[in-house]
Amino acid sequence: MRPVDGPFALTIRQNNTNRLYCLNISAEKQGLHRAMPYSDARAFCPDLLSCPVDIHAFQRFQHVLCRWATHYCPWVGFEGRDGLVLDITGAAHLFGGEAQMLADMRQRLNRAGLTARIGLADTRGAAWALARYGEGVGSAGNMLGALGKLPVASLRLDQQSDQALQRLGLRTVGDLASAARAPLARRFGAGLLMRLDQALGRQPEQISPLKMPPHYGVRMTLPEPIGLVDDVMAGTARLLERLCASLKAQEVGARVLRLSLRRVDQESQQVDLRLARPLRDAQRILPLFERGVDGVQAGYGIDQMRLQALRVEALPAQQIAHAHGPDKQGLEDLISRLGTRIGLENIQRFLPADSHIPERSFITSPAAYCDPEGTWAARRPRPLLLFQPEPIAGNARHPPDPFRWRRMRFSVARATGPERIAPEWWLSDENWRSGLRDYWKIETKQGRRLWLFYTPQNPGWFVQGEFA
Repeated sequence: MRPVDGPFALTIRQNNTNRLYCLNISAEKQGLHRAMPYSDARAFCPDLLSCPVDIHAFQRFQHVLCRWATHYCPWVGFEGRDGLVLDITGAAHLFGGEAQMLADMRQRLNRAGLTARIGLADTRGAAWALARYGEGVGSAGNMLGALGKLPVASLRLDQQSDQALQRLGLRTVGDLASAARAPLARRFGAGLLMRLDQALGRQPEQISPLKMPPHYGVRMTLPEPIGLVDDVMAGTARLLERLCASLKAQEVGARVLRLSLRRVDQESQQVDLRLARPLRDAQRILPLFERGVDGVQAGYGIDQMRLQALRVEALPAQQIAHAHGPDKQGLEDLISRLGTRIGLENIQRFLPADSHIPERSFITSPAAYCDPEGTWAARRPRPLLLFQPEPIAGNARHPPDPFRWRRMRFSVARATGPERIAPEWWLSDENWRSGLRDYWKIETKQGRRLWLFYTPQNPGWFVQGEFA
């Protein structure tokens, strides 16, 4: 929840309709509820403050909160889209009891600016009901007494079943528990009674804890300190074999590796390696560590080595065929080697862009984080080299012959054109304010192949590119 004064809600767009995704207590007191259309919510509460929800950020926050909750017990899982469930069996005494644990939990959440509803009971269903409909602590062994006055919706029922039970006069959990079970099972199915039995402890319900992400790290403690580069590289090779075996088991590849070297004097030095592509091939990764290991100051010797994969990406197994495409391993290794010197972000490649304007027909992107996307979609060839338009003498619509460019004299052997290119009127570009351009491909007798254009609105000739 967002700590703001007054009613506040997060909205989400579903089926072309904005609906309430999450709301604070002040908004609930105004009669608003989840999945309510945003227009109806504004009609009920004109002072409602809202903000679109960022689903990915919300999920990341849930995972962070789930890891934080392991401070109280090891068994923590998700409960719906906005709740956590904890199995504190055998852990409450570490905090002085259940009441002290809940007080500490609430204090830490309030300090972080979070509003939380906490319920404690012998069963998962009862704790869910108390957290949402009657915040408190259920009496041990008497779940019916704690839940008897709560509405039947507290049993995690769908809206249709909830409304049908209320029409029958079964509005509370106590009313439902005292009703005959056979007619309820025939009309609502076994799911209704299962939810009731789970809340009352008659049916077991397990907690599936959040699976922690695998840790990719290996360590080696040496019996005798080492200091030679060859010895460190030999130890790195052994660590890489173990680490790559772990990466292969999970079908992932490493993008960022860190080699930590602990010296005898307890000082540590680190060698970071960023790869152009996810890898788990020890033979390809090992030579990339040579430059970093060569700059390590061993001091009186290194007695411990640790290798970690700080960032991994999916790298599924691929079918091996007799026909192989072009080998990209050499280029990827070269990008990784250069990246250790000047940074991977500084090694860029050109990618085609959706624009007929020559200056906007491409973008630059780091080569380590993108793949080639084919050739440019142009009906006519484009020059390999583009530069800012450079004026040359000439006023006629046909290419000037001869002409001078960059203090050199050229004679036209062949001229192909014109190709008229209009500016993108929806974008403001200083270079294209002159309007239309008529482009010509010029082959000179001196061997140069140039790309010229003529501006009809303001007559003039310019050279903008050169073909290979």
